Formats: sequence, structure tokens, C-alpha cells
Amino acid sequence: MDTVPNIKKVYYMILAVIGVPVNLVAIAILSRAKCGLSGCTTRYLVDMAVADLLVIVTDIILWRISYYYFPGSFLDITPVCSVIYVLTCAARDCSVWFTVTFSFDRFVAICFQKLRIKYCTEKNATAVLAITCILLCFKNVPFYFTFEPGEIIDNVPWFCYSKSSYYTEPGWVGFDWMDTILTPVLPFALISLFNCLTIRYIVIASRVRKKLRHQTKGGNRIDEKMANRRKSIILLLSISGSFILLWLTYVLHFIYYNITTTNPERYEDSLYIFQQAGVMLLSLNCCTNTFIYALTQSQFREQFMRAIKYPVNTVFQITNKQNNRN
Repeated sequence: MDTVPNIKKVYYMILAVIGVPVNLVAIAILSRAKCGLSGCTTRYLVDMAVADLLVIVTDIILWRISYYYFPGSFLDITPVCSVIYVLTCAARDCSVWFTVTFSFDRFVAICFQKLRIKYCTEKNATAVLAITCILLCFKNVPFYFTFEPGEIIDNVPWFCYSKSSYYTEPGWVGFDWMDTILTPVLPFALISLFNCLTIRYIVIASRVRKKLRHQTKGGNRIDEKMANRRKSIILLLSISGSFILLWLTYVLHFIYYNITTTNPERYEDSLYIFQQAGVMLLSLNCCTNTFIYALTQSQFREQFMRAIKYPVNTVFQITNKQNNRN
């Protein structure tokens, strides 16, 4: 157990170093809308990248890295760390629920052709994401009042310690249950449901279209509609599947904790490592989507390579101009 804090210290620093630039790259490339994606899908992916970036800034950098590398800084003043925790929870909730709304949007787009025209628009996507973000921010405000200072130095409250009443008073206990159900238990169930229904629809529709196409002369031509659906489902399943896998350990620990009601402070080595692994894996979820885009979207890879080549080509052009002048 003594090695776990050292591993976490290095792990979160690596996440910050990798997570910030990859999410900035994703935001920059997707915002240009040149990846062959609809405006609606692009809006969801951009906002998901922004939410992931905010999680890295608030949770990884301001909360965890500051704890390991900058103890006793102004970030440890009670009102400051309380606000950081609220922002962390809000950013993480947005990251999770944006994935849910994206899964639902793709479910509607693939399974309900008539509703897709009205619902799957960039305007509606913006409204859904904005409303979701506002509600989640309000939902996390009570966390600010769950902390008390660890000590008072020169009339300044320092450090954030959870109030004992948070674990005993019915109101706070109910709030904690609501928070955990909203993130990640309910999203876990909804994403799984939407994916299963979407896959089922695609399998059935694919069989029907194959039969119809074989009855016509054009049976050997490429079915562009099914090809587009296949690309959409690959992107959807990659993002939601990554979310489910990386949050699975945390959810399993949550189930174990509530069934056994074991105090985490009394965990044996294996249970403690299992608990910490769950927290570390869910943090990794904020760094994976950009790599998923690169693996599943050829036009995203093309834009990424252009972004890399642009500064190199610019340097070569400037160098050649200077050499020609000389």
C-alpha cells in the first residue's frame, strides 16, 4: 500500500501532460468542421472534449497534482478547495452526461428516421448540452457546504475535511446516494441500453436491406446508407464502450461497498488497490476520446497530420526565403 501513493503521483502527472494537449488538439480539429461529421455530431464531440479538458484541469491539476506536488499552497485554503471540488464534480458529471446525450442522439439518428430530422440538429444539440451543463452545475453546489477546515492559521481556514454530518444526517446521505446514482450508475445503464437498442436495429435493418438489394439489379453495389451507419456506430461504440470499461471498476467497487458496508479505511491491501484502481481508470476516460477519433475517423487523422505538418512546412518556407535572400 505504501507504493500506491507514489504510483498515483506519477500517474496523475502523466495524465495531465498527455490529457491537456490531446483534448486541445481534438477541440481545435473538430471545431473546424472538416472531419466529415454532421454539425450535430461535431457539437457533441467538441463539448465532450471541452468537458474532459475541464476535468483534467480541475480534478487532475488543481485537486490531485496540487495535493502531491504543492502542499500548503493557496489552493488548500478551505473556500478555494471547496470551490475546486464543486467544479471538479460538475466537470466530471458533464463529461459523463455529455456521453449519454451523444449516445441518445446517435440512437435517435439511426433508429428513428423521421424524428432525426427534427431532433438531430446542431441547434438542438447546443440546447441539450447547455441545459444539461446548467442543471449539473446547480446539482453540485451543495458539495461546497460539505467541507470544514482542518485548522485555522491567522484567522484563515485551511484544508478541506468532510463534515461528519455528511455521513450521518439523512439529508446528506440521500444527497450522496443521488449523486452516485446520477453519476455513474444511471449513465452506465442508459448508455448500455441505447447501444443495445441501436445495435439491434442496425442488425435487423441490415438483413432487410440485403434481402431487398439482392432482389434488384443493384445488389452488388456498395450500400452507402449502411456504410454511413456502420461508421456512425463504430464511433458511438468506441466512445461509449471506452466509458463503460474505464468506469466498470469504480461501479463494481460502489456495488461492493454498498452490499458489504465495509469502511474503506479498514480495507485490506487488495481491496484498497481495487478502489484506487477504479478512481485512476475513470480519470483516464478524459484522455481516450481523441485517440478514438484518430483510430476510427480517417478525416480526423488527415486533419491531425495537416496540423502537425503545418508548422514544419512554415519553418521550411521561412528558412528557404532567408536562404534565397542571402
